[in-house]
Amino acid sequence: MNTREKISNFFPSEKQIPAEYQVPYQEQKEFLINGEIRTWNGPAQEVLSPICLNQDGKVTPKILGYYPQLTEKEALEALEAATKAYDHGKGPWPMMSVGDRIYCMADFVAMMKKKRGEVINLLMWEIGKSLEDSAREFDRTVIYIEDTINALKALDRDASRFAIKSQIIAQVRRAPLGVVLCMGPYNYPLNETFTTLIPALIMGNTVIFKPPKLGVLLHRPLLECFKKSFPSGVVNTLYGEGRTVMGPLMKSGQIDALAFIGSSKVADALKSQHPMPHRLRCVLGLEAKNPAIILPDADLETTIKECVLGSLSFNGQRCTALKILFVHQSIEKEFLAKLSLAIEALSFGMPWEKGVFLTPLPGLDKVSYMKALVEDATAQGAKVINPNGGQSNGTFFFPALTFGLKETMRLYKEEQFGPIVAVTTYQDIKEPIDYMIKSNYGQQVALFGSNPSDLAKLIDPLANQVCRVNINSQCQRGPDDYPFTGRKDSAEGTLSVSDALRVFSIRTMVAAKESDLNRDIINDIVRQRRSQFLSTDFIL
Repeated sequence: MNTREKISNFFPSEKQIPAEYQVPYQEQKEFLINGEIRTWNGPAQEVLSPICLNQDGKVTPKILGYYPQLTEKEALEALEAATKAYDHGKGPWPMMSVGDRIYCMADFVAMMKKKRGEVINLLMWEIGKSLEDSAREFDRTVIYIEDTINALKALDRDASRFAIKSQIIAQVRRAPLGVVLCMGPYNYPLNETFTTLIPALIMGNTVIFKPPKLGVLLHRPLLECFKKSFPSGVVNTLYGEGRTVMGPLMKSGQIDALAFIGSSKVADALKSQHPMPHRLRCVLGLEAKNPAIILPDADLETTIKECVLGSLSFNGQRCTALKILFVHQSIEKEFLAKLSLAIEALSFGMPWEKGVFLTPLPGLDKVSYMKALVEDATAQGAKVINPNGGQSNGTFFFPALTFGLKETMRLYKEEQFGPIVAVTTYQDIKEPIDYMIKSNYGQQVALFGSNPSDLAKLIDPLANQVCRVNINSQCQRGPDDYPFTGRKDSAEGTLSVSDALRVFSIRTMVAAKESDLNRDIINDIVRQRRSQFLSTDFIL
């Protein structure tokens, strides 16, 4: 069976789905507010899987279940629970010792591990992520939580001593911000949601979190874990239309920090509704149009491999994906020929199939969006190089290697966030550099070449345009110990295991003039363990 025939027969019937990967219908009525898992009997949102079923030749998305469409009333109840639990910093959670908060988080991750199979299966069915990548996302999230615990221990150890400067005795620690609203993206609905939610929590903030529109049900198995691990009101969940449940929260002025990963348009709309913008701390992961610059002396074997991974891992649905490739004219033909062959050789199929690379796209309108981008480019003179580029069936779209971009084409500036590999050529290195300077985005760049002198000349100016310069490797977020951020419209705030702890807290100090009385007071407080803040406890 050739590629086109396989695409036309892409989706299985219900009977062809292996028993171990079947998913029961999810009637989610539960949501967590104020330490109580409540039952919703109102309107619900149906969840359609990107995995379609072939029923007598007709392809239709599998219905996975539904989740609550909560209202402004529930949103404000969640806000009341979070603000009460924080209580201006006087609540049990923000007043709790770092050691005790760590204990609660360790308890949570232990319970989370027991839900691994259930969460992975829902990840696969809800967003079409391969079984291997779904497992990797879950395991990486667990490791992230454990690393966060260890990072907080190290941070607290550094703060467990006093300093004396200019006859001022002081202890500097990090204190929570207040109520944090967390919203994650659909492409990493577990991992990237938790890379903000977990550090916000462990630093003593209370949290309201809304799962992304695609990737909701996979959080359901974890509701009980949150309920059992944290005090009432510390973690609250919301489901429903963003305008219905998010607007009232922001307009209240009681949200102290917004953690959002998604589009700048939505982020701007949320921020603009807050009546006290200078009070609002924002941690934002937004769009990117990361370029690759392929120099004439690039090792094409390495370059092709990294460009395929960088452009098409999880079907190109990553903010760190390579979104536009600048290849030098002298190697244009060889590069395109090899890249086309590499793309055509990619395996595709159902997410549970072993070794599968390309899978269905979440969202019923995603394929039509991909087609519109390619049609706009080809109408203006671009070409689809690979033989099966742009072939589709239902929610599946085979990657289109699109060559010959111009400034007037949507693909030139618009983040495609899907399986389109956009390529253009350059003769003068100023061309891709000018592109980056004019771009609204500034997350990462990938440089491919062999000459250290040529690479060095690019590294220095580009390090002032983006926040990560990758040499002969794709753009990516990890490892999580490294800072993850961006310039311009790509990000606000920095995330990594240690940076996230800092971004969801603020340096606070207790100070006193050096005197016998003040020394006696501080010694008494510390020795009698009268304060969680003034403490020399050392967490092992």
